[in-house]
Formats: sequence, structure tokens, C-alpha cells
Amino acid sequence: MLQTPMNIDTAARMPQVDPDPLIEVDNLATHFFGGAGMVRAVDGVSFTIPRGKTVCVVGESGSGKSITGRSILNQVPRGGRIVSGAIRYRPDPAEPAVDLVGLDPRGREMRAIRGAQIGLISQEPMAALSPVHTIGNQMMEVIRLHLKMGRKEAREHAIETLALVGIPRPADRMESYAFQFSGGMRQRVCIALALACRPKLLIADEPTTALDVTTQANILDLLSSLQAEFGLSVLFVTHDLGVVAEIADEVVVMYLGRVVEAGDVDTIFHAPSHPYTKALLQSVPRMHGEPTERLAIIEGMVPSRFERPQGCSFHPRCKEAVVGLCDRKDPRPVSVGNGHVVSCLLHQGEQS
Repeated sequence: MLQTPMNIDTAARMPQVDPDPLIEVDNLATHFFGGAGMVRAVDGVSFTIPRGKTVCVVGESGSGKSITGRSILNQVPRGGRIVSGAIRYRPDPAEPAVDLVGLDPRGREMRAIRGAQIGLISQEPMAALSPVHTIGNQMMEVIRLHLKMGRKEAREHAIETLALVGIPRPADRMESYAFQFSGGMRQRVCIALALACRPKLLIADEPTTALDVTTQANILDLLSSLQAEFGLSVLFVTHDLGVVAEIADEVVVMYLGRVVEAGDVDTIFHAPSHPYTKALLQSVPRMHGEPTERLAIIEGMVPSRFERPQGCSFHPRCKEAVVGLCDRKDPRPVSVGNGHVVSCLLHQGEQS
């Protein structure tokens, strides 16, 4: 459930359409294969990540948000693989784009991009950090691998990066282990690891989910300041619309492996078009709501990926579904405004 109360004020942030995005995801499909059958975790996803902007990918658990981020890293978990589509990465606007899908996930070229040019902040820092190696060893390994520094120079760079993310006494904490840090400090270490090589894109996979509200706010402020300092592009994966309202420039709403709506943050929050987006926004607690007002919910559950509904995937839970249409025809993305895209048969009917 989306729990963060929010006071939405996004009118001042309407990003311009970027003709030269850092990342262009085009009709991406990532499937998992196992004894129970095939799972279409990501099923024809398309969106762009502008340079220096924050794109938030939102949706319920099981929507394919994290796998989308892992696919950009070309690091899909065991049992899955990218089966079609393209991920065009252009680090230098003057150079041709590189299709990350076409690179060997374990090849030298992809490994040179992963970690050095595209960093990842994982959801659970205790799982991301080694329990048997010091923080300093983990930091220096990444730096020496990608930046080709000597041991002394790598140590100085690691201390500088730890200080950058607010770790107190960074030179001393280089000798500490992950279990010796608090939850918030561990997440800062993960951010330091992701930023060690000064990447162009930072993928943040629900980095504040396990943190208390105060620590969460500190981490969000830290990410914003680092983005401004280094000109980072950020792909922020979350289910918390309160966080989205705070940091997003553009929003991608996913449901059951597909993008159902995408646009700038002002449009998504103030003029949502898809019934799923509207339902997500209605389910968020309001700071100025009536004390006795019941929280709106989305009826039903996200369907099993092995038993996808025919037609629109959301129609069994949709209050606006039309019998004989939404349960039979699969919607396609249509433009409903400047950069605002929605996959809904109701809007396709209006357009035609």
C-alpha cells in the first residue's frame, strides 16, 4: 500500500522534451523461463531517460519495475533474459548510441559500462554489501577495476566519495564492516559505491523502502544534491507516490510488465488519464483529509503472470472497464498531449 502522505506541489516542474536522451528504452521485453512456464516480466516497455533528469517508475509490486532497471544494466536474474527490444545508450551526444541489449552481459564492453557509467543503488543494502569484506575493500575494488588507479590513489578516492555522501570520519570507517553501520548509513555506503566512478546514470531500486521517514528524507535530499552537483540522470524505482511528487521530473506508470501511462510529473499528478494511475493517486493518504474518511483502495490483486487477463490487463480491477471491449482488445499506447502517453482503450476510442 502507498503510505506516504503528501502535499503535491509539482506545477513548477514541467520538463522539456529532450531530443537527445541519455537512455532510450524501445519496446523492451524481458521474459523468465522455468518449469511452471514463461513469465513476461517486462512486456514491450518504451520510455526515455533525459540527461540530468529524474524518471520515476511506479506501480504495485509485481509490475516489472525492478526488472526494467536490471534490464538496462543487462543484468537480468537467473532464469530470465531480454528477448526483444532495444536499450539505446548515448553517453556522448556527438557519438552514435550503443544498444545495450546487443552486448554480451558478461562481456568486457558491458562490464565496462556497468558500475562505471551506470550505477545501481539496490533496495536492500545488507544484501548488496559483503558481510566479510570491509567497506574500504569493496569501494577500492570498484575504483581500481574501472578507474585503473593504484591502491593509494584508490583509497583516497574512496574516502573522498564516502565523505561526499555524508559518512562521518570516512577514513576510519573504511575499515568497518556493513553490520557496523546503521540502516541509513549502509544506504549511504551503497550510494557511495554507485557513485565511486562518477556514472552518467544512477538506477535507484527502491532505496528508501526499508528506512524510517526521517532517514528517507535525508537520503532523498542527498540524491538531489548529488544529481545537481554531477549532472546525473536518475531512474528511480518506487511504489511511493509521495517520493515521486518530491523528486520526479517525469513519471512512468507500470502495470503487469507494461507502461500504462507516462508523462511529466505535473501532468501525471494533476491530469492523469489511465484508470490505474487515478486509482493509485486516490489511494494515497492526504495530510488534510477528514479523520474519519476511509482510504480508497484498488479492488482485487495484481493477476498472476501465468494467467494474464485477456484484453487490457487492468480491466478486472478497473471501475471504468467496458464489457465487450476492455476484456477483449489489447490497448496500444496513444498520445494524449505533449509527451503524455496512455495505454487505454477509452482514450483510443476518443482519438479515433
